[in-house]
Amino acid sequence: MDKLTAFDAFVQSAETGSFVAAGRKLGLSASAVGKAVVRLEQRLNVRLFHRNTRNMTLTEEGRLFLERCRLIFEEIEAAEAELARSNRTPRGRLRVSLPLVGMLLTPVMAEFMRAWPEVQLDLDFSDRLVDVVEEGFDAVIRTGQPSDSRLMSRNVGRFQLKIVASPDYLARCGLPVTPDDLTQHQCLHQRSPSTGKLRPWPFARAERQGKIVLPERMSATAVDPLIELAIEGMGIACLPPFAIRDEIADGRLVSILDEWVTETDQFNVLWPASRQITPKLRAFVDFMAEHLQPQ
Repeated sequence: MDKLTAFDAFVQSAETGSFVAAGRKLGLSASAVGKAVVRLEQRLNVRLFHRNTRNMTLTEEGRLFLERCRLIFEEIEAAEAELARSNRTPRGRLRVSLPLVGMLLTPVMAEFMRAWPEVQLDLDFSDRLVDVVEEGFDAVIRTGQPSDSRLMSRNVGRFQLKIVASPDYLARCGLPVTPDDLTQHQCLHQRSPSTGKLRPWPFARAERQGKIVLPERMSATAVDPLIELAIEGMGIACLPPFAIRDEIADGRLVSILDEWVTETDQFNVLWPASRQITPKLRAFVDFMAEHLQPQ
């Protein structure tokens, strides 16, 4: 048990990047976590972290050992899952990464918590491209088509993006009738934090017509500033419908060019293919597929 405690202290320290954060997750002091890691290094006769006053990073030996430790804990979790098959009640900590816009889906998460009170959700909101396997997530929810062959995926909801502007902007600058009209307007873009590229607006166009080059009035990696700037009349934005439902309902934003937006996007739940799907993960995936209806 002492070895497992030390292994857990090491894994949490590696995943969080500090003894303080690891201690919070384990219910221990930072000093206790640090001492456990030091004892582990002494027993193994190897340095697992490069440490200084500002940060700590894994050594090459630490990186290799982290992979082994994760396999150990996955095997322990799988063994526990097998023993619990007679009692299929989902329980335990479930670490899930969601995009920043996923904060708008918290009502669905609340419903999941009510349905499965013995599952402790650990939600990480980030638009960066997380490594599900290396960073120890049980699952991630992302938009778009999955591309990592190490992951299993399930489509849990489709939605159609909306082109929106404020009534004030449209009164000042005119109403675009076709996507080509947007070349004469101020466009507010979302930029991918992982690639740095502007996310395309989903217009259906004949191939011979080519791609519309939209002006870039501003760009942001998050949705919230685009919503606020669109409301303030700074330009036209392309946004997910569930992010602007209230703004459209109360008239602060107006949906335009709906008949030209025919492409759809989707939410996917992804999880490591190498892991046995546990009752808590199965419950989460099934619940999201049933209840995540962004439209």
